[in-house]
Amino acid sequence: MRISTAQFYDASATSYSKNFSDMAKTNDQVTSGVRIQSAGDDPVGAARLLVLQQQQALLGQYSGNINTVSNALLQQESVLTTINDALQRASDLAIRAGGAGLTDADRTSVSSELKEIEANVFGLLNSRDANGNYMFGGSKSATPPYVRNADGTYTFQGDQTQLSLQVSDTLSLATNDSGFSVFDQATNKERTQSTLTAPSTDDGKVLLSQGLMTSTPTYNSRFASGQPYSLNFTSSTQFSITDASGKDITAETTTNGVFDASTEGGNVVNLRGVEFRVDLALKPGENADAAVAGHAFKLEVRPDSLTATRAAGNTSTAQITGSTISNAADYHSTFPSGGAVIKFTSDSTYELYAQPMTEGAQSIAKGSVAGGAFTVAGVTYQLSDAPKAGDQFSVTANTHQTQNPLQTLAKLRAVLDAPIDDKNANVDLRNAVSSAVANLASGRERLDITRGSIGARGNSLEIQRQENTSLGVANKTTQDAIGNTDMSQAAITLTLQQAMLEASQLAFSRVSQLSLFDKL
Repeated sequence: MRISTAQFYDASATSYSKNFSDMAKTNDQVTSGVRIQSAGDDPVGAARLLVLQQQQALLGQYSGNINTVSNALLQQESVLTTINDALQRASDLAIRAGGAGLTDADRTSVSSELKEIEANVFGLLNSRDANGNYMFGGSKSATPPYVRNADGTYTFQGDQTQLSLQVSDTLSLATNDSGFSVFDQATNKERTQSTLTAPSTDDGKVLLSQGLMTSTPTYNSRFASGQPYSLNFTSSTQFSITDASGKDITAETTTNGVFDASTEGGNVVNLRGVEFRVDLALKPGENADAAVAGHAFKLEVRPDSLTATRAAGNTSTAQITGSTISNAADYHSTFPSGGAVIKFTSDSTYELYAQPMTEGAQSIAKGSVAGGAFTVAGVTYQLSDAPKAGDQFSVTANTHQTQNPLQTLAKLRAVLDAPIDDKNANVDLRNAVSSAVANLASGRERLDITRGSIGARGNSLEIQRQENTSLGVANKTTQDAIGNTDMSQAAITLTLQQAMLEASQLAFSRVSQLSLFDKL
């Protein structure tokens, strides 16, 4: 086989170039510390590195999300702690207002401080976070979650959505809590009422409180199912109670039908999770047994109260001035749980829809107005004027199962501002104070539940933060193992490549000097 001079030079140049390139690449790997500088260096390793780099980027995003959630929870917990302190102060004031020896002026002074606390809590419920978003509005973070109505009541206008951020591949945590769940779901302890049924004319000798719920499970499972009850006083120290079926359940009371209105705690009637207080207003020297015997009261769950609001676009001046549940069975079976909309299809006919009334919604019931009143879904409405076609009214129902602490403060202030001029007013004050203290405690309980949830989420954040840190360290270690240069191996390789390059240089030099003339 003959090799031409041109072939020899080309082959030598190619070999030298390859050896030089290999040595230069190895030298770069040693200098930079990076083994895989392009996908061609190690296709499998490069693919694994790409996956690891994507994971590292996600871990960086998760770290940012953890900081965001942590800051949001800290801000929210701070606000809730301040509200809790304010409600505790309000409870102290309520207890003070119910104490003996206070004048009307003293109670007015307490009411003034409660008014400031109410305004303070109202402002805190509309707190904004560091980004200017309302904390307790749910997903409606640009709208104040609470508004104060003209009648002094408060309305929640946010939603119940919890916003969340992803803090790992499998875990997302809520950054906020809706005001509805934190404040509007506080259990209302004042959910019952007592009504005098005998004698027909109230002589003011026996006063019975409206009732205060002491055990929610017992109330829900036993009191509500057996109502209405009849409490009959047989003397100034004894009573009997029958349920809706006429069954005597006196033995279920803690005192078995005995009370003592002259001692603190002795005038309490505990019935199926509800506490009623008895007060007697007898004249000096009056026969107590004869004066009290024969008095009877009906005890029952307070019926829903309805609020009707006219639409702003109504063409008439008609207002719904009264709304009364006239048929309890129809009301419970037909009235929409989320509220209703009454739409007049003519000047005298109407249709009832469930809220919200969407396009294409079907009416639940329909009817006509007669004599300025109409009854639908078990509720009778009174109109101030004749309506016009197209008029709409929204109707909401208050089931009294829950009560916002703001409303509790407003109701207590109303009682404190009224002068105490008779026995009934004094009993009303005591009942109002007892209800306020119980409902404020219920409100603080809801706050504690939410703060506990915030603490649990904070603990989860710390655990996930540590996990993400460990994953990041493991990720970086794996990337280094795959993509970085093994210096000991690279040094050996570089030495070998240098020797090969020098050998190829020497071989080329020796062979290029050979000539046939050297053999002559």
